[in-house]
Amino acid sequence: MFIQTEATPNPATLKFLPGRVVLEEGTADFRDPDAAADISPLAAKLFAVPGVTGVFYGYDFITVTKDGAEWQHLKPAILGAIMEHFMSGVPVMSQAAGGAAVGDEAEFFDEADESIVATIKELLETRVRPAVAQDGGDITFRGYRDGRVFLHMKGACAGCPSSTATLKHGIQNLLRHFIPEVQEVEAV
Repeated sequence: MFIQTEATPNPATLKFLPGRVVLEEGTADFRDPDAAADISPLAAKLFAVPGVTGVFYGYDFITVTKDGAEWQHLKPAILGAIMEHFMSGVPVMSQAAGGAAVGDEAEFFDEADESIVATIKELLETRVRPAVAQDGGDITFRGYRDGRVFLHMKGACAGCPSSTATLKHGIQNLLRHFIPEVQEVEAV
């Protein structure tokens, strides 16, 4: 099994590509070992590597976030844990986790804004999320109120030094261009 790695814009996060499907649908974001323990055997293994502080699953990638440790010291242990897990045949998510994305919360918006929200979601799905997935992360819609769009950043995007620029100069400008009612974009 050959696992490729890619740098992300977040220097604390590295993207691992195992060459197979990681999560059939949705995403899963784990920010601490306790959250992963009963839900994902692979995330539990990755959190056992000293220095790992976050694990995120996309369709065909895993991003791992670290604390101050150096990648050159962490990478072999992470690669070993990923390889061992996939070779064992154990699923990435336990049966108890079901098919829902981990960490997703209810959306909020006024029913009168339903058409605006539908357009926001379509733009996020077709133009933003594919680009963000390339960088090892995900951005999901959380809400819309009074011209403000609230988005949840996951994986490599969470805590990334360039995430503010991505939100304000990239996503905000895109949404404002297509939806005049959008005034601002914020991370939650």
